[in-house]
Amino acid sequence: MSLVGEERKDYILNKLNRDGKVKSFELVEALQVSSETVRRYLEELEEEKKLKRVYGGAIKINAYGEEPAQISREVMHADEKRRIGKAAAALVEDNDVIFMGDGTTSQQLIHYLLNKKNLTVLTVSIPAMHLLMDYRNKELFDGEIYLIGGKVSSKHARVAGPIAEKIVSMFTADKAFISIDGITLQNGITGFDVENGMLMAKMIENAKQTVILTDHSKIGSAQKFKIADYKDIDIIISDTAMPADWEGALSELDVEWIRAE
Repeated sequence: MSLVGEERKDYILNKLNRDGKVKSFELVEALQVSSETVRRYLEELEEEKKLKRVYGGAIKINAYGEEPAQISREVMHADEKRRIGKAAAALVEDNDVIFMGDGTTSQQLIHYLLNKKNLTVLTVSIPAMHLLMDYRNKELFDGEIYLIGGKVSSKHARVAGPIAEKIVSMFTADKAFISIDGITLQNGITGFDVENGMLMAKMIENAKQTVILTDHSKIGSAQKFKIADYKDIDIIISDTAMPADWEGALSELDVEWIRAE
């Protein structure tokens, strides 16, 4: 495909509007240009506030203006989230007490807990609670289910606020599985919502092991509220490999990166 600069950028924007994201290596092939040229186009479009660059490509800028509603998040990167959930469930052992955040990625691990015994799951996610109840009623889930109480967000189908934080502080979990909105080497783990972020931070504080779940679209993007530093987490599970320039820092902090295949 032979296109001049502005036409190439129009192609990128059209693909972005259609798919919600673009990958740099796909643009290199489609536009028949170098990776450096694609990087320059993405930089120019970001300066024009027409997209948001992330690790490996770019996403629609309005996707990062505010947190998407629960129903929208369920269909975003669905296959990647399933793989991440399956990899996360492999870390769960019989008799574990688990904090589960509200994200649709952490919700995916529920489908892979059905061979575990005597689990205790504490969640702020209303859809996660319903899914666990359904499996429990079918005698496929073995364990106890706690919905953490507090202020309900109907848009995001979750609970947050100081009451929820107080309840979390009453428990000690073996593992916390936390879905996030952004992760960078400089800013650590970040989220859109302050109340939800504070609750996730409390889960991290009260868990023996913290597992961060993130698909590739969150890597390289920082949101407004800082949830945790890397010193506070143990494992990151993603559908993509760790950025090469992060390896030294995360190794020094003893943070393990698992790529969900």
